[in-house]
Amino acid sequence: MKKVAVVILNWNGVKLLEQFLPSVLQYSPEATVYVADNASTDASVQFVKANFPSVKIVENTANFGFAKGYNEALQFVEEPIYALVNSDIEVTENWLQPIVTLFDNEPTTAIIQPKILDFKNKDYFEYAGAAGGFIDKYGFPFCRGRIFETIEKDNGQYNDTVEIFWASGACFFIRKAVYRELNGFDPDFFAHQEEIDLCWRAVNKGHVIKYCGTSTVYHVGGATLEAGNPRKTFLNFRNSLWMMLKNLPKGQMFPALFIRLVLDGVAGIRFLTQGKPKHLWAVLEAHFYFYFHIFKFLGKREGIQTKKYYKINSIVYRYFLKNGKVFDVNF
Repeated sequence: MKKVAVVILNWNGVKLLEQFLPSVLQYSPEATVYVADNASTDASVQFVKANFPSVKIVENTANFGFAKGYNEALQFVEEPIYALVNSDIEVTENWLQPIVTLFDNEPTTAIIQPKILDFKNKDYFEYAGAAGGFIDKYGFPFCRGRIFETIEKDNGQYNDTVEIFWASGACFFIRKAVYRELNGFDPDFFAHQEEIDLCWRAVNKGHVIKYCGTSTVYHVGGATLEAGNPRKTFLNFRNSLWMMLKNLPKGQMFPALFIRLVLDGVAGIRFLTQGKPKHLWAVLEAHFYFYFHIFKFLGKREGIQTKKYYKINSIVYRYFLKNGKVFDVNF
């Protein structure tokens, strides 16, 4: 058995598989490559079978989204390291070796993310993950290389290996044992921020998460759900609240959630002033959905929550009021 399983979750993405699967196979000789198909209605499965016979296919019975889709498929994957890779990722030569070496040398490291650059503008970091993720006191995620809509150029400033708080689901390495210990992603999230929730739960259990800047991949981003889609806004706002409710320390939970709800309201008003009423409605819908399921997610809280989960008090304050547009090591 090989050490790494590269698992690509697919739903009606035959064109993406045609474009990006060859690079995965070319540059991953030390891995077993899987396509986990979420009951596609296009020719995805037939295409892979006909053109890439070495790729193993796991066929889910429905479109379970990102979270449950991986949970279902990974039951059939036994390699000790999972590399969960979006179907719109282009990998590079030797992308796996630094990650595997890090896992081999650091038994306490459970999750790793490579450097993620923009496929459409390869000199710049990509929005979803960039050079490793952190979170502020009110649950707003940000990255080295990307804060809100400001994307940094890759000048080698993040060619390091450092501990981070969350790794991007676009290219997400995790030990099989840890994935199963944590019972995988929370399927109620469906898609968006489920990887941050998983990482938060891993940190709460004492696991270490790392960014490895000597491994590089390129991500298209928005290939399955565009950034301007109100559905994406709904999932991001709803899932952020659920994630906070599950993982915040008891003494910080209600104050942080209250302020986050207020800030969400401000974001909704901003959407309205930008002429995006559907996104305002998506925020309102996310809040109502959160209230309706609040007791269910309170029941998902575990016994231990880390008190120092955040990198900075408020990235919103720093970005919008203090003009702090790029990551600062002194956060």
